[in-house]
Amino acid sequence: MAEFPSKVNTRTSSPAQGGGAVVSTLSPDLGFVRSSLGALMLLQLVLGLLVWALIADTPYHLYPSYGWVMFVAVFLWLVTIIFFVLYLFQLHMKLYMVPWPLVLMVFNVGATVLYITAFITCSSSVELTSLKGSQPYNQRAAASMLINTRKPQPKQ
Repeated sequence: MAEFPSKVNTRTSSPAQGGGAVVSTLSPDLGFVRSSLGALMLLQLVLGLLVWALIADTPYHLYPSYGWVMFVAVFLWLVTIIFFVLYLFQLHMKLYMVPWPLVLMVFNVGATVLYITAFITCSSSVELTSLKGSQPYNQRAAASMLINTRKPQPKQ
């Protein structure tokens, strides 16, 4: 049996200044922006912003149907921003216990249903609430068309 050495060297160190906290920097993954999921999310952000900007520029508050369209457009735009930031900074990798493909699929299916209801609502309200050829009519018609062109993202 080997004997324990009589001389043992020990070294202690003090934590770094700042309380020993580990600082991690968030760096964006630009490869994500070039991927199909990132490009589709960017497109969804741009089109979503355009939809609610077109509706917000009209007196939508006078018509309850446009309130629904604004809610759908703004809510889904904000949720898309959250998902985009999560993926851009790879924060979804730190939350590994969440099934992200399933979460994105459920979000996109729900968003599709909500966008379809917003499209139907906006389209059916255009003629009733605007004079044909007026600026609000054109903006609301354009918003209806943009809502209709929004497509769900492919599953990764």
